[in-house]
Amino acid sequence: MVHRVSVFITLYITVALTLAASGTDTVPADTAAKRPNLIQRVINYFNESNKPKPDSRFDFSVIGGPHYSTDSKFGLGLVLAGTYNTGRMDNLDTTPSNVGLYADATTAAHFSVALRGTTFTPQDRWRLNYDIDFSAVKTDYWGIGYEQCSDDANETAYRYLAVRSNLNFCRQLLPGFYAGVAVNFDYIDARSISDMRLFEGLPRRTLNWGPGVTLQYDSRDNITNAHRGVYLRLDQYFDPSWLGNKYPFYVNELTACYYRPLWRGAHLATQIHWRLTWGDTQWGVMSSLGGSRNMRGYFKERYRDKSEADVCVELRQHVWRRSGVVAWVGAATIFEQVRDIQWRRILPNFGVGYRWEFKKNMNVRLDLGFGRGQKGFIFNINEAF
Repeated sequence: MVHRVSVFITLYITVALTLAASGTDTVPADTAAKRPNLIQRVINYFNESNKPKPDSRFDFSVIGGPHYSTDSKFGLGLVLAGTYNTGRMDNLDTTPSNVGLYADATTAAHFSVALRGTTFTPQDRWRLNYDIDFSAVKTDYWGIGYEQCSDDANETAYRYLAVRSNLNFCRQLLPGFYAGVAVNFDYIDARSISDMRLFEGLPRRTLNWGPGVTLQYDSRDNITNAHRGVYLRLDQYFDPSWLGNKYPFYVNELTACYYRPLWRGAHLATQIHWRLTWGDTQWGVMSSLGGSRNMRGYFKERYRDKSEADVCVELRQHVWRRSGVVAWVGAATIFEQVRDIQWRRILPNFGVGYRWEFKKNMNVRLDLGFGRGQKGFIFNINEAF
């Protein structure tokens, strides 16, 4: 069985951690006149990366480097993270917007580019959330449903090309309450399938799109690294046949998060999430577990079915300067209908992680997650939730 191990070991992080440990913030007077060499410039770059830049409307930083995983082999990843302000630069009523651009290429023909972020208008009257992903990946498929997905003998190699995007535009109705419209797009094309039996006649290529509505409540102190507050989001998407969808289906998704301080430097983060679908839901758009956002440590999309539900509780502790650690426990299951949920199909999850403040309220995270017969390392920007 292939274990998902995806850890970025970057020169930049090493330099930054060395800087944090040394506490070096200034250059000695006798060397101030000297032109800094490459290493010194990298150190200075990361030393300044999390400091506010009031004179800059768009503040961004770049981090990247080599990584290795047992399924994607050696690769090179790059992350650009930035913050910007849509109002006047001296207007404190405008919440800073954020954006992240992720790119990755590996020797096992894994290629992906993703763009994610949130734009706030002045006084937070409007919000635009976007998540766009392009990927061409060689991976594995175990089938649909708990019984097939939990059987190691079903592991089937294949490649896929995918384009996925989700956008929602919200208006503030009352303080903390938002409502808006959304649009969802999914295209996936499976290729080079080593064993077609598990696909059971399902189409290898599907395209779905449709509108949706979203209701949100948000009292978090900040959205990229919340320490206190509540976040509730309910989405309903429609991919009907009259919009040209050959395989019409519908999605109901709920995310509920709660954050509270505990003791000095520590806070608790809790998330309950479900994604329910009904109709002619095809394999490429089914609900799934694993990856960097939920059930960390499980092979991404190994477990898939029409619906899934998951819960996670994470303790986050600031340690020193820009460093912190986390520990979490969680559980999840997949199912076709709610009545199919069984205790023996509940999948456990736990893990630990390291955090380094790359930019203000934006962390680089390294997570080591464990599940039932699986484990994996994750590198990413911002918290999992």
